[in-house]
Amino acid sequence: MYKPVLLIGTALCVASLGACTTTTDTTMATATEATAIPEGTGIFAQPSALPFHAPDFTRIADADFKPAIEQGMAIQRAEWTAIANDPAAPTFDNTIIALEKTGRMLDRARSVFSVKTGTVTNDTLDAIDAELSPKLAAHSDALYLNDAIFQRVQAVYDTRATMNLTGEDKALLERTYEDFVHAGAKLSPDAKAQLREINTTLSSLSTKFSQTLTEADKYQALVVADRAALAGLSEAEIAAAAQAAHERGLDGKEIITLQNTTQQPKLDSLTNRDTRRELFEKSWNRTSDGSATDTRGIIRQLATLRAQKAALFGEPDFASYQMYDRMAGDPQTAIEFMKGLAGPTAKAQLREAAAINEEIAAEGKNFSVEPYDWDFYAQKVRAKKFDLDAGQIKPYFQVDRVLEDGVFYAANKLYGLTFKKRADIPTWHSTVSVYTVFDADGSELALFYFDPFKRDNKRGGAWMSSFVSQSHLYGEKPVIYNVLNIAPPAAGEPALATFDDVTTMFHEFGHALHGLFADQKYPSLSGTAVARDFVEYPSQANEKWAMEPTVLANYAKHYETGAPMPADLLTKVQESQTFNQGYALGETLAAAMLDMDWHTLPDGKVPEDVNGFEAAALEANPLHTDLVPPRYRTSYFRHIWSGGYSAGYYAYLWTEMLSADTGEWFDEHGGMTRANGDRFRATVLSRGGTVDYGAAFRAMTGKDPEVEPMLRQRGLLDETD
Repeated sequence: MYKPVLLIGTALCVASLGACTTTTDTTMATATEATAIPEGTGIFAQPSALPFHAPDFTRIADADFKPAIEQGMAIQRAEWTAIANDPAAPTFDNTIIALEKTGRMLDRARSVFSVKTGTVTNDTLDAIDAELSPKLAAHSDALYLNDAIFQRVQAVYDTRATMNLTGEDKALLERTYEDFVHAGAKLSPDAKAQLREINTTLSSLSTKFSQTLTEADKYQALVVADRAALAGLSEAEIAAAAQAAHERGLDGKEIITLQNTTQQPKLDSLTNRDTRRELFEKSWNRTSDGSATDTRGIIRQLATLRAQKAALFGEPDFASYQMYDRMAGDPQTAIEFMKGLAGPTAKAQLREAAAINEEIAAEGKNFSVEPYDWDFYAQKVRAKKFDLDAGQIKPYFQVDRVLEDGVFYAANKLYGLTFKKRADIPTWHSTVSVYTVFDADGSELALFYFDPFKRDNKRGGAWMSSFVSQSHLYGEKPVIYNVLNIAPPAAGEPALATFDDVTTMFHEFGHALHGLFADQKYPSLSGTAVARDFVEYPSQANEKWAMEPTVLANYAKHYETGAPMPADLLTKVQESQTFNQGYALGETLAAAMLDMDWHTLPDGKVPEDVNGFEAAALEANPLHTDLVPPRYRTSYFRHIWSGGYSAGYYAYLWTEMLSADTGEWFDEHGGMTRANGDRFRATVLSRGGTVDYGAAFRAMTGKDPEVEPMLRQRGLLDETD
């Protein structure tokens, strides 16, 4: 999903939208007089000469990354040494802003390395990643566990009441101090030594997990020798499966590739129950079958080290340690919130399963629904209830049209943005497109990249990240990208999206808007630099507009004829949105609870048997996980083991509460208007990490969040006790 906020010292000095003052420049010069700062060399030594300082992928080779990142670390360490050795008394300028300004070359190199390893990786890049990840973890510790620097930060923090600081200055100072403390600055020397070792190992394991999972998604795919086993798929889908097999040297066969989730897109179409079961089992067991892609050993180590790390800080478990800056505040608040959702969700699951079993019986079949049957028969129930099936609507969702006439159109109506596609900006893959984003006044706001299609060397899921972050400190504007994993079309066929893909496109662009509208001086507070259980708020709020009638009518046009989706079909799509929500909410809720099960384990209590622990956790779960398994199983839960969402997957549900409540505010105040969009921009999208999250929500809606709109949006409000 979005680029994680990197800690001070690895990416505070990304890019921006203003100039450094003479005072700050002088302060930095004074601080560095006694310490020589090495000069960088190579492609990343200076900002790119392309518009917006966009990376020039025509000049970047895989061999550039290792020396650039190593140089970047060396330069930043010298910058830190200069700050630590500054003979002047600590001030906001010579300590806090000075820290903010370090690491420019490192950040440029890492931002491009991240998109390459995430979307077009290869053995060379994987080897570099594995080698550098523990070094980068140690590099971060070199800052946060540096007592001399922390003493300067502490001195500034202790005298903050006497300073004439702006609101953003105060936010930066508080964030810097809290990050140091959270990273171990106050630990004893022995504890710091243990922490360094733990962090280095955790970084290596996280990288290994991510790389192993990418391999599993590729090599554990379902290979089909008999084309008849693919009955129910379209000719285009079968052709794409044959092409995937051809690319792997398996001519005469077909491959159904795996997406990162438990359930797989083709399960709603395959008529052969044995094929459905095989595909589901391939997905469920891809990383727990004893093969080279088994991740359970890595997970045991990750969970154990995280619990040990929490114990070093005197915390009962990793969730308690991790949630120090969250809107929810602590694990129990998040757990109680999820328990409140579980009751109505479980009731809906039973009701939905009963309807599916009735459909199975009506066909004369003698079995009850299993997880691999659910999507297939839910489609049949949906078709009867709403006279609608997925095959009817997919031809109306051509990927480029959804983006330009849907996602961009909504952004224009709400915020006045316009977009111009350009061919002069190099990209990392031929299917990536680039747009200049113009603000309502016609000025250039940002650069936006869109990478839509699944590849074997691309990690699963969808996310937003950036090459350049907005900041008035440097006078640079944001350069942002969205990555998805839509099934690519066969040669000569149109690129069509499922409705889930469409929703994901709106979701990820909501993250992009959070970055596009950033209006901060300091990059470490800019845009998406907010807590995990707030960062998904803008993205989920933007999903609302996928179903806005005027927006849907603008982009839902048949790929062959250009004819708009018929009005009666539009109505059916809209009316069906609350269908199957026990399933849809349940798989996410089960995964979020599983995340908390793992991360509320105390030190010394991490089990040896990963599958056994998971089975017990799911058995104790109030949801019907035998029918609706978690969206991610422990062994392929990338979000929590390598994606920065440990003890944080609940954030998708927490922020759905915020976004649903906000959606009702929009409905009550005129819907999709420029005035409402500008209000959301002013109170949330442009504020970054400069305000209290609760205050930002109240500024938007005029009240505290309530869960009822979320349940109402899901059609589950009547299921509550």
